[in-house]
Amino acid sequence: MSPYTATRRNFLAGALAATATVLIGTGPAGAADRQALTTQDWMGAVPGATALQRLTIPGSHDSGARYGGPWTECQNTTIGEQLNSGIRFLDVRCRITGDSFAIHHGASYQNLMFGDVLGACWDFLAAHPTETVLMRVKQEYSEESDAAFRAVFDDYLDNRGWRPLFRIDPVLPSLGEARGKVVLLADNGGLPGVRYADPELFDIQDDYMAEPFAKYPKIEAQFRKAAQQPGKLYMNYVSTAALMPPRWNADRLNPQVQSFLDGSEASGWTGLGIVPLDFPATRSGLVESLIRRNLGV
Repeated sequence: MSPYTATRRNFLAGALAATATVLIGTGPAGAADRQALTTQDWMGAVPGATALQRLTIPGSHDSGARYGGPWTECQNTTIGEQLNSGIRFLDVRCRITGDSFAIHHGASYQNLMFGDVLGACWDFLAAHPTETVLMRVKQEYSEESDAAFRAVFDDYLDNRGWRPLFRIDPVLPSLGEARGKVVLLADNGGLPGVRYADPELFDIQDDYMAEPFAKYPKIEAQFRKAAQQPGKLYMNYVSTAALMPPRWNADRLNPQVQSFLDGSEASGWTGLGIVPLDFPATRSGLVESLIRRNLGV
């Protein structure tokens, strides 16, 4: 049985998520021609030759963290719903449990296994082959060796049939090369793929212990840097767990981020990198504001 058949339920669940229409350019920045795309297929308007470093990619921080109480929960939608909403970066935290990966946030098991995450990606990409998903894979709440972590990952690839889903290469591809695949961002020394946080490739803002008043200027500064100094894959985490639970902080930060993206300073900016968010679904239009930053709309 193929992974697609085995995990069809994930696609059906994700398809229930509401999708929005995004007005996005199909020509050079400022061109009059525009195409209406849904959040499910927005990458279809971006030329295949575009480097991933030149995209603005909505993401979710701690993508599977939906359970465990207010200090643990970072999302209120499933992986499938996130993908349908326009999210294209997933932050996946894996604990070795026997010969499998359980999705955790700290000590809290998220009622989700790695195979469930892969199934949602498989189904989504099968239905929307113009898209790609960048996936950070990190070991969470376990101290197994890198070799042990790699052995479990390889078992998913080779014995459970998931290898065709992935693009596993140390070099960041163009969008055209990545379409229909999950691009592995390896946040574990044993994994193959693009080395997450490699300073030659990435520029990361992730001050997760700054309270919102101190965090927001860091977010703006990273947006400006990405716009003015292109080249690396910028990451700009909006999420923070300082002083208050993630949801409370997201309720303060997400509206400010959306206002900045839709304001005059950011007009025409492209290539702002990956923007991982807590609770993006609670702020209507936020993901669409990020998507529009891809072609200067």
